[in-house]
Amino acid sequence: MAFAFHNSHSKFEIRNSKLGRESGVKGLPWWLRDLLFLAIYIGVLVGLSYGLEAIPIQGMAYYNRIIVMMGINITLAVSLNIINGHAGQFSLGHAGFMAVGAYFAAFLSVYYLGPYVDKFPAGTQQWLMQNLLLVVAVLFGGTFAAVAGYVVGLPSLRLRGDYLAIVTLGFGEIIRVLILNIDKIGGARGFSGIPAWTNFFWVFFFCGLTIIISNRLVKSSVGRAFLAVREDQIAAEAMGVDTTKYKVKAFIIGSFLAGVAGGLFAHYTPAYLNPTMFTFIKSFEVIAMVVLGGLGSITGSIVSAIILTALPEALRYVKDYMPGGKDPRMVVYSIMLIVLMLTRPQGLFGRRELWDVLARRKDTIPKDKRDEGDADSKTSRDAAPPVT
Repeated sequence: MAFAFHNSHSKFEIRNSKLGRESGVKGLPWWLRDLLFLAIYIGVLVGLSYGLEAIPIQGMAYYNRIIVMMGINITLAVSLNIINGHAGQFSLGHAGFMAVGAYFAAFLSVYYLGPYVDKFPAGTQQWLMQNLLLVVAVLFGGTFAAVAGYVVGLPSLRLRGDYLAIVTLGFGEIIRVLILNIDKIGGARGFSGIPAWTNFFWVFFFCGLTIIISNRLVKSSVGRAFLAVREDQIAAEAMGVDTTKYKVKAFIIGSFLAGVAGGLFAHYTPAYLNPTMFTFIKSFEVIAMVVLGGLGSITGSIVSAIILTALPEALRYVKDYMPGGKDPRMVVYSIMLIVLMLTRPQGLFGRRELWDVLARRKDTIPKDKRDEGDADSKTSRDAAPPVT
């Protein structure tokens, strides 16, 4: 009887300890926890958006623009990392997907959504409609870019490596040439008159959404299929993974997010689009961000997008110290990238995330010399006596 009472008492203590551990935020349902984090994130963005405008610094509008461009480039880099890093494909047409989203969102705003907003009286009501219709335009631009990704991906993703890169590069150039010949969206003159609705809040709202989508995706069954295709496509096919289907999925998701970034870019000051903004050089810039951070690393893409957006602006002041006033930014920029690729070809983080690079906890540090890899070979490591 005493043993039974002691056993039931132990079970009660274990159950209470589990309930205690699960209490708090982790004990909430996943959807409620996500809503809570979303509310906190929106509150932080609102505070920052008003706080940055209130900072009494000369040229704050210039710094604010750089910060906004960082957010757009983070969205582009993380979305391309889904295709190139997680799925293991090599796309050179990301600027084309961005252009599709930018021009389609701008087309909707200029010819349909903008005139509708002007019907409302100036004030809170018009401001609410602007923000609502900006989201509509951006999402429609992303959807149209996703359709373009599907059209390109389905026939071309049976190719691999350099051949796929050539096809996607050709797609980007085809999109640019088509835009040059459509007068409805400005053609070679450029597309002007776009309402400047994009602001700090919406750029970093969609930026955070892109990061969450990428992080959740790589941990899902679809993301595991992406990783399987990346590591060994033949082995993945042998295990029953439909490699073409998952590569097309990666292209659709990545192109949708690139289209969203394009829609935000189109509505940001000076709200002007020109086909020269979306040449293959733009694709190379985004690829440099992904490769610099490390293929497959989300936080690596974020850090490299911030660095490569701020670096050309930081090097702008070097021009004042050059003889003849020549601009050395692109030369210094290229040399830094070459040196980094020679010294660390896997990128800043490799395939790890930022929290994986940080110091390990003390209780995870190996206490056995065999765990530290000191043995010369597997045989000697297994045969080594235990450390006392």
